[in-house]
Amino acid sequence: MKTANGLPLLMLAMFCAACSMVPEAPARAPASMHGMLEAHNQVRAGLGLSPLSWSPQLAAYSQDWSGYLASTRGCRMIHRQEAGKDYRQYGENLFWASPEYWSDGRRSLQQVTAAQVADDWAGEWQHYHYGSNSCRPGEQCGHYTQMVWRSTTQVGCGMSFCPNYGQVWVCSYDPPGNWIGERPY
Repeated sequence: MKTANGLPLLMLAMFCAACSMVPEAPARAPASMHGMLEAHNQVRAGLGLSPLSWSPQLAAYSQDWSGYLASTRGCRMIHRQEAGKDYRQYGENLFWASPEYWSDGRRSLQQVTAAQVADDWAGEWQHYHYGSNSCRPGEQCGHYTQMVWRSTTQVGCGMSFCPNYGQVWVCSYDPPGNWIGERPY
């Protein structure tokens, strides 16, 4: 009888031990960020770079900043570094989506996906000149170079809605890129 009572406990212990040996699955981007990680990694793969992994910690960090910009900064694009916060701890890309304006004066939320945001940043490749390691005059390419920075291994992003129906998107990168004098890859 003693063995029968101990059998369920033994089976539970064996099950728990087996579960602890299963490797933890890599973190996945939440549904609201579907396509963000994939778009980053597609661009990186085209250059032969290692894929980024999704960081829930960076996502929370980004969400906090997007919320701050949406609620207290009037949805203006301000990098943490410009605001004097967390200088160069992480790399950062910002994106703002305007509301849709209707002829009758209404505003509505523009349907923007995470993949579209990443694709917009990736589109800056055409303004980056590898030979001179610079952007075409008058154009931006820093979002693109951060996406493809060779030593960056993790990304996490957040998005907040603005009171005027605009949107603020923030992605944070670890380790940061865009170091002056260094090429991204």
